[in-house]
Amino acid sequence: MGEMITIPLDEYQALRHAAEELDDLRTFDRAKAAIAAGDDELVPAEALKRLLAGEAPLRVWRELRGLTQSALASESGVNRVQIADIEAGRRNGSLETARRLAAALGIAIDDLA
Repeated sequence: MGEMITIPLDEYQALRHAAEELDDLRTFDRAKAAIAAGDDELVPAEALKRLLAGEAPLRVWRELRGLTQSALASESGVNRVQIADIEAGRRNGSLETARRLAAALGIAIDDLA
């Protein structure tokens, strides 16, 4: 068995709390570095609220990027009517369609689900 020490419970809990705070700071630093490197972005609270409320992710991201349906159609090669149908919930679109839309919007395909 290895060496052991005994410390008061309140000191142990303080050490655990400090370790958790350090982990949080490291996570924060990684997120800031990813944003600075262009690997991630901050999403405005209003857009997040819309997504959490169940609004069509394609519409939220398209509007966040300042694109019309026609502009997104041109950028992605996906028919504008198909984009309108996906935003309205009338169609889901294929995996290839989602891939093309996500690429045109500069987001991960998972962000459209």
